[in-house]
Amino acid sequence: MMQSVYNYLLTCREEPAAAKAAEQLELYRDLVLEYNHSVNLTAITDSEEFAVKNILDSLTCLNGPGFPDAETVIDIGTGAGLPGIPLAAACPEKRFVLMDSLAKRVKIVREIADSMGLDNVETVHARAEDLAREKKYRESFDVCVSRAVSRLPVLCEYCLPFVKVGGVFISYKGSAFREEIAESANALGILGGKVAGIEDAVMADYGMEHAVIYINKIKKTPDIYPRKAGTPAKKPI
Repeated sequence: MMQSVYNYLLTCREEPAAAKAAEQLELYRDLVLEYNHSVNLTAITDSEEFAVKNILDSLTCLNGPGFPDAETVIDIGTGAGLPGIPLAAACPEKRFVLMDSLAKRVKIVREIADSMGLDNVETVHARAEDLAREKKYRESFDVCVSRAVSRLPVLCEYCLPFVKVGGVFISYKGSAFREEIAESANALGILGGKVAGIEDAVMADYGMEHAVIYINKIKKTPDIYPRKAGTPAKKPI
């Protein structure tokens, strides 16, 4: 069992649930590293480093603002299933949608979720700019999470359209998070978001400056956003 992950889960979950999630996440780690031999899913190939930098980092928001009471969560740009798979294992009572623009990754994440026995995970192959215009998904989620996808001004345009008014967009960021927050002031005002908090305690314990940024959805996103595929990255708000 991955001790660091298990110990953290015990701060958020009762013992039987924490143990089950830790066992599932140990399998998740092993499966990702196995698939990584043929498909580039992660640059982190050391087992213990993977447990801390990928899994433990993904779990940081478990007790964060808006997440404990959420029923529906969408992970934009899930890649290898991060942070969605660790969160889904830790929270079997919540429903998760894991979206990525690369079909090969989505197929692998689906296979991994099935191997782990996660029945609370839906996988979707799409671009955020297109999916956010579908009625089923637009402003339909209590929480949107995204990790290591784009700089925050761009990410806000990808993610805030999925979040209900009153919900939360949770962005996982590296050491440049303060600069990215400052860059996002205009986008947040337009898209209906407001920074509600920043958390970096978990990874700081491991000598890493990672942050989780909590952005409240305070008003509806105008219908024109997100703009057509490719535009947010080329011309950030």
